[in-house]
Amino acid sequence: MAAVIAADQLTKLIIRANLDLGERIPVIGDWFRITYVQNTGTAFSMFSGNKMVTLVLTSVLIVACLILIVHESRSGSRSLAVCLTFVMAGGVANMIDRLFIGFVTDMISVGSFAVFNVADIAVTCGCIIAMILVLLEYKDSENK
Repeated sequence: MAAVIAADQLTKLIIRANLDLGERIPVIGDWFRITYVQNTGTAFSMFSGNKMVTLVLTSVLIVACLILIVHESRSGSRSLAVCLTFVMAGGVANMIDRLFIGFVTDMISVGSFAVFNVADIAVTCGCIIAMILVLLEYKDSENK
């Protein structure tokens, strides 16, 4: 969890220190670029400008992940607990931005997809792998 938060905060600090808001740096043509964006909302800028909603939603996510991590760790499903730790780490990393600077710094831009950051990658990967693990578990229990 600490590694994800540290990597996220470091990349955000580098972007804020070296790029102007809206500035773009092409990495692979115009398909992959570094773009400095300030996001006051949640995923895909939903609830943009509504700090209370974003703080409440993120807090609920973090608490739910913590409860599930403890439950899964005790029940022996460490793989699912690790996935949820990535989700929680991403939530905490973005919460740090919301609390201390009032917005989330996003910088990774691929194609025409939304601009995102390291914390968003952790949340997305954690969720996808957790869903796969749950589906595999469900399939195994159905076969038994």
